[in-house]
This record gives sequence, structure tokens and C-alpha cells, in this order.
Amino acid sequence: MYTKPMLKEGSLKDQVIVVTGGGSGLGKAMTTYFLELGAHVVITSRNMERLEKAKLELEEKTGGTVLAVQCDVRNYTEVEAVLQATLDKFGKVDGLLNNAAGNFISPTERLSANAFDTVIDIVLKGSKNCTLAFGKHWINIKQPKSTILNIVTTYAWTGSAYVVPSATAKAGVLAMTRSLAVEWAKYGIRSNAIAPGPFPTEGAWDRLLPGNLKDKFDMKKKVPVGRVGEHQELANLAAYLMSDFSAYINGEVITIDGGEWLKGAGEFNMLEDIPKEMWDMLEMMIRSKKK
Repeated sequence: MYTKPMLKEGSLKDQVIVVTGGGSGLGKAMTTYFLELGAHVVITSRNMERLEKAKLELEEKTGGTVLAVQCDVRNYTEVEAVLQATLDKFGKVDGLLNNAAGNFISPTERLSANAFDTVIDIVLKGSKNCTLAFGKHWINIKQPKSTILNIVTTYAWTGSAYVVPSATAKAGVLAMTRSLAVEWAKYGIRSNAIAPGPFPTEGAWDRLLPGNLKDKFDMKKKVPVGRVGEHQELANLAAYLMSDFSAYINGEVITIDGGEWLKGAGEFNMLEDIPKEMWDMLEMMIRSKKK
């Protein structure tokens, strides 16, 4: 049920989409679906060996065309090289998915200034670099329509302890998304974001929650629908936002988390743990006070 593709065949036919961090994890899942829908995809990462392996896997699985370009999104010159390589190969680019990210789970006082900078630089500066390079290109050539899609988090608006660099950077990306949605709409550029809840991936979750911490902090217990997300669900949403079906959606951040952040936000949500018998007792106490 949760793993079925959503859009009709050919919904992204002949579109050229660049996915930063597209060779692994959620980026790879979204790239897979873009290819299945007929898009050509450029994937970037700092690790060329992993990229080449992902390219072969993706092309074999989908029959689509993948271009792998090594890139550190923190370096604007490298981002410009990705844009040029994309144009050299496909002659155009229609969409940008800013997915590359970095994160540490740590008390903030334990982080070095360099560790803090690393996350800010990959997430915020990297998204800015790609957005600026691609946006300027689209504006210069007067491309009729193009799409920027950013991956943020729900703590971009709530904040979150122990991931302060990430929360800070993602909040910046969210502000950029909404700001450019207004400023660049006149150039035919739509700008949207997705805020995913728990979608486990081996690499990221092993780094964030090593050892038996994954079992101790069972993410399913934090989600009202009682499960974590399936990768295809996120891919469905990303493909929709990249497609012409979402042409009237601009400046929006769509949360896909089973209600997780709302459960954490409600002041009395912890009362869910109260058993029925205790509710009966509480009701009797309240009624007796009223009398």
C-alpha cells in the first residue's frame, strides 16, 4: 500500500533534474522514481566511487540515463561545474533537488566551531550555492519554467536541542524557499520544500543513532500513525512537486511525518499514556469537585 508509485507513467518524461546527494539514502530513492517517470537525472556527491556505483545500479534498475558528477556543494565553483556538465550532456536543466545534508547529534557545547560550520556549510551554504547557480542560469536564458525543491525538517520551525547546527541551517533553507518563491515566480521558477519525518536509511541513521540507540529510541513510538515512512512515499511527494501537476504550488513546505511533530508540539500530548482506568478515576474526581 505505502510502496506503490503515485504518478502516471511518463509524468517527468525528458525532464532533466539535478539531485545533490542523489547517490545514497533518500536522495537515491527519489532519483529512482524520477528515472522511472522518464526523467534524466544528474546525481552529485563528494564520493565519486559511490556515485559511479549508484549510477550503474540506477540505470540497470530503471533503464534511465544518469550522469554522475563529483561535487562538494560547499564550493560554488564545483556547483557551477555540475551545471555546465548537465548542460553539456543534456542541453538543459529543469529541476534542482537540494538534498545533500550533514548532521551531528551532540550537546552543542561539545561541538567545535569547525563541526558547527561543517553542517551550516553543507546544508545552508550548499543549498544557497546550488540555488544561486541554477537560478541565475534559468533567469539569464529566460527559461519558461523550472523548479527548486529543498529537503528541510520539521525542526526548521520548532528548533531542536542536540541538532542545533542542523536546525539553524534548515531554518535558513526554509526562509530561502519561501522568499524566492515570491521573488523568482516572475521568472517561472517555483520553489518548494519537503519536511520529512522518520524515514530510516542505513547510512544516516547508523551515524545519528549508533549501536543499540536505534532500539532504545524507537522512532515509531513518536509517530501517531505508529510507523516510520516508506521511501516510496517520500519519492511520490518529491516527484509530484517536481511535476507540472503541482504547477500552482509555490512557496510551500509539505510535512510528511505521520503527525510526529504535532505530537511533540502539543502541551498535553503526553496524556496519551494515561490508561482508561485512570481516565475513569479522573472523570469521577472532576465530577465530584463540580458537585
